[in-house]
Amino acid sequence: MRGRIITSDHRIFELPVLLRWNITYTGGVPCDSYEVTCVYDRTMAELLHLAAGFLALDENGGVLLRGIVDEYEVKLTAAGLTVTICGRGYAARLLDNESRPATYQSATLEEIIRCHVTPYGISCDAVAPVRANSVYTVASGSSQWKALDNFCRTYGGFSPRFARDGKLLAVPESQPRHLAIGEWSPVLSCSFRENHYGVLTEVLVIDKTRGVSYSVENPAMIQKGGQCRRVVYTPGQSTWAAMRYTGEYQIEQSRQDESVVILCLPGSFLAYPGDCLDLELPRLGLSGTFRVAEAENDFSQDQGAVVTLKAKELV
Repeated sequence: MRGRIITSDHRIFELPVLLRWNITYTGGVPCDSYEVTCVYDRTMAELLHLAAGFLALDENGGVLLRGIVDEYEVKLTAAGLTVTICGRGYAARLLDNESRPATYQSATLEEIIRCHVTPYGISCDAVAPVRANSVYTVASGSSQWKALDNFCRTYGGFSPRFARDGKLLAVPESQPRHLAIGEWSPVLSCSFRENHYGVLTEVLVIDKTRGVSYSVENPAMIQKGGQCRRVVYTPGQSTWAAMRYTGEYQIEQSRQDESVVILCLPGSFLAYPGDCLDLELPRLGLSGTFRVAEAENDFSQDQGAVVTLKAKELV
């Protein structure tokens, strides 16, 4: 892998050979992130001081990650001078910036992107034809990411995400790529965790304006003896369908970390968030499909390349 720095005055600097690097993909929030270490030379001081962007490239020049520079550290040890640069993907631009309070009438996703995304230098590769069927409000204190994400979830039923080249994908995910993992695979380590803490058994959705409520239950967790209820208030004049969706969404979100597999394999960039792992590991009692939520790629000259995949059971 190679790394480039882009300065605030638009100069491009090719970093020396990378001694260590880490690229972590999440696709959304928290951001994709990176950390790279290379030999430092004092002629790099001015460029690093103005470093604004980072580009990770594979051997063929393909983009592995485009992001911003958050910090760098120069270190002197017995081994010599090195510099470590770290930062996040382009979602950081939306997370770091707060939106003004706003109210939209019959807004489209294109309008939301034009107001909350485009001003931050982010281009969009694909936009779903989504239109709000009610008034959409961006609350005070919301980040630009939240303004976009809430709109997509509420009216489109999906969450936006970023491609590796830094472009926004404001469309539902396409058919996932599947990777089979079994006893034949060179698994370095694998762990499975089932966590019941915080998994909701019931959501009571209340429309305060009409004085009506709608209860949504999680039968699977009730059967396991769980007991965890939340009360959610919706805007006035919510439809029954909207209230049901609100409850189901809250339960679905609470289940995100219920069943998690962490898998380490030799190599790099084997899978990405959204890909599916078809696991057949009978010694762990694992058989089923898990969706990759995070892919962490590590390389060092001593240890070589290792990828750690965090995957969640499809619910």
